[in-house]
Amino acid sequence: MEQFKGLQKTLYIWTDSAELDKRVQTLKDATGGEVALENVHRLSFSSYANSSFDLIVIECAQLTDNYVKLLHMLKQSGKLHLFSYIGPAASLLQEIKLSGFINCAEDNLANTLTAEKPGYETGSSARLSFTKKTSNMNVWKISGDDEELIDEEELLDEVDKQKPDPAGLRVCSTTGKRKACKNCSCGLAEELESEKTNKAESENAKSSCGNCYLGDAFRCSTCPYLGMPAFKPGEKVQLAANLLKSDI
Repeated sequence: MEQFKGLQKTLYIWTDSAELDKRVQTLKDATGGEVALENVHRLSFSSYANSSFDLIVIECAQLTDNYVKLLHMLKQSGKLHLFSYIGPAASLLQEIKLSGFINCAEDNLANTLTAEKPGYETGSSARLSFTKKTSNMNVWKISGDDEELIDEEELLDEVDKQKPDPAGLRVCSTTGKRKACKNCSCGLAEELESEKTNKAESENAKSSCGNCYLGDAFRCSTCPYLGMPAFKPGEKVQLAANLLKSDI
């Protein structure tokens, strides 16, 4: 208990009332300050103000979800001391650290654990070393409460909300010409090749009966001009790509 000498206000959380007065007196003699009492099973119903104690001592710690509450109850750099605890120390240390305590230490011989609250309060802030000294300084804020957040939509201009032109996303479009670049991966090379093939098939389409220009009544079922209007003999007809047949 020598390490707690000079601490003014202590909370003693007890489970066994046997010789309780004696243990409290020992704690008073060790710290030199006043000691408040609380039963471990009544801790969740207590209403101690934040930053009330320099030291919190827990006998036979069985707390599972109250370490954050104890953190708030301690003053800056306040101490948490557990003795005669139940359960594995490693698991208990991890739970205490996750609650926000630092400098956690275990004494196997004495069967005790000691931890410390950081030297700042929840909600405090500090200037970043690389920020400029202006009235609107940037700070890191440490808070466990819900804060009002900035609406992300307000950070966007109307230009940001406009959808980009898919054609402009092609790398090939940066050349200024409708020409696929080497190792094209945007699909333009395949598109140009398909157009070239369709054009060649259209120009090479021939009739096998010679009466295709008269209309559908004179065309066979595989005629490349099927479904098109009649035309003059020798007139060049442009076939739609979806009408071309693979067996032409």
